[in-house]
Amino acid sequence: MSVRIITQAEVEQLLPMSECVEVMSEALTTLARGDAVLPLRTMVRLPDRPGLLGLMPAYLGSPRIMGLKVVTVMPGNHGTVYDSHQGAVLIFEVEHGSPLAVIDGTSITAIRTAAVSGVATRALAREDAGDLAILGSGVQAASHLDAMKAVRTLRRVRVWSRDAGHARAFAERASARHGLRVEPAGSARAAVEGADLVCTTTSARQPVLEGAWLTPGVHVNAVGACTRDARELDTAAVAGARLYVDRRESALNEAGDFLIARDEGAFGDDHIVGELGEVLIGRAPGRRSAAERTLFESLGIAVEDLAAAHHIWRKAELQERGITVELGGRREVAPGPSR
Repeated sequence: MSVRIITQAEVEQLLPMSECVEVMSEALTTLARGDAVLPLRTMVRLPDRPGLLGLMPAYLGSPRIMGLKVVTVMPGNHGTVYDSHQGAVLIFEVEHGSPLAVIDGTSITAIRTAAVSGVATRALAREDAGDLAILGSGVQAASHLDAMKAVRTLRRVRVWSRDAGHARAFAERASARHGLRVEPAGSARAAVEGADLVCTTTSARQPVLEGAWLTPGVHVNAVGACTRDARELDTAAVAGARLYVDRRESALNEAGDFLIARDEGAFGDDHIVGELGEVLIGRAPGRRSAAERTLFESLGIAVEDLAAAHHIWRKAELQERGITVELGGRREVAPGPSR
């Protein structure tokens, strides 16, 4: 079988943020309508150091595809030349189970994660929101600036990192790239106070965002904590906002921001208003007033990877991008006996 292999640089060219926001919106809508199979991901933790191997399989009914993302998550890579998330997305057609593509998973993860936050911001943030605070200065910080710029008109951007030098370097790069002033902030609180959009994109295991800092009407995209024992938001930040998730089952098993606060007795499982896809199809209510705070807890789910990979593969086929290799899976039918 001919399988197309698509590199990191090609993914970035084939999946611009504005397109990915629409692809993610459609994938989450399909999930909310029940036309997907999405088991919880499996995590293999390293026994001697922080880090894990994640296996994320799924089936998506529109576009009709099945596949798997295999990704390593290495928190120690922050601040090095290595991405914290590395891996590949494999997609298969559903008629015969034939493999179609192997696509760089690092770039898909970076783009689709931020694009989903873009979908959440478009659905939940105030229309006039444009004062953005980003906590973190890595890959997701950069892609979230792209996503926020794609769905809202930004008036002001502040960035904070635990390493002040990283924040300054990020601000310089982002200012030049986007043609707007990005300000490095001296503290997380200084970045967040007065903002009506906040994106947390750190590798923190303890809160870096406090609810007391958040202004009325703010929308928060919480992205960095993806295990049940890590959190970026304190209890007040979660309890004081209307909470939305990408997948309820995933949040109840994996979202440390939610689970730690729940286990402290701050609220019950019903604090989750709904899944983002349910908001998109009108099954769950969205923002009710300009003053209330909304929070989107993003864990990342496999249907997002599949939808992004299918979009990339389809464009690569049309443009003859990537390389094709022959893998097993098809054989010639042996001739029948002569008569």
